[in-house]
Amino acid sequence: MRSTVQRSLIAGTAFALVTTLPFGVTHAVADPTPDSRHVPLPDQFTTLRMGSRGIEVHNAKKRLKDLGFPPGNLSPTYDSALRMTVWAFQKANGLKPVDRIDSPTWQALLHPRRIRPLVADGEPERTEIDLRRQLLTTWKGGKPVLVTHISTGARRPYCEKGHCGFASTPLGDYRVGARVPGWSTGILGAMFYPVYFNGGIAIHGSTLVPRYPASHGCVRVPLHNALDVYRFLQPDVPVYVRRPEAPAERRPKAGGEQRSRIPRARPPEVPRRSHRHSSRPGRSVDGHGRGHR
Repeated sequence: MRSTVQRSLIAGTAFALVTTLPFGVTHAVADPTPDSRHVPLPDQFTTLRMGSRGIEVHNAKKRLKDLGFPPGNLSPTYDSALRMTVWAFQKANGLKPVDRIDSPTWQALLHPRRIRPLVADGEPERTEIDLRRQLLTTWKGGKPVLVTHISTGARRPYCEKGHCGFASTPLGDYRVGARVPGWSTGILGAMFYPVYFNGGIAIHGSTLVPRYPASHGCVRVPLHNALDVYRFLQPDVPVYVRRPEAPAERRPKAGGEQRSRIPRARPPEVPRRSHRHSSRPGRSVDGHGRGHR
């Protein structure tokens, strides 16, 4: 009991030093007083994972939210939304995405990397999609405001229910077109608040957003971030899709990311509704203008 209380106090002290930092700073700055001169080392924190509960989980969620990585609710429970948020934060900070908040992740939370743009001369209000790291970043006023984990095109042929194609999210510069509120259901799966930016390819919420590219071409976003992304992506907002070169020492081996099939999104837990929009999206691989999913 005493050790649990001590860890909680340490966590609270550390986050008190950094919660006022602006998004994008590279180092934590503490008031040089005897009580706050030394930031606790990350190995003094408890490793958190799915199912963990307590003040440290709440503090981690609040810190992630302050840094622009929305974790959904701020409850003291390590849930699936936090798991995907931690993946995004770890990838943005050069860490391997894992199902836990470990010592390297605590250290990164105290000293986060600066979020750098994929497109240096991009418009001040834009969305950038990083296919290598599977990250989506929204920018407003030239500053990053939201970063989320995503799952894009699986980059392999597929045939499902008589519809065949190549699952790919094409590189390029695009602009937001049609936007459909709520749930939409098509032949290839369900989409939550889809925003079309390249014909039938959309950014949308999904119940299945694994750590690897798994869609038919769309950009899958965790459900807890889908509405915020939808609200940001107003008509004509630029969407830049890039695949930046990986550092030489971290390039995956050929075939290392292959999967035998493209997982389909599970049915939503709420009643599904099909929505029509006055500006219809382009025809997609399913022939019904309902996205690649």
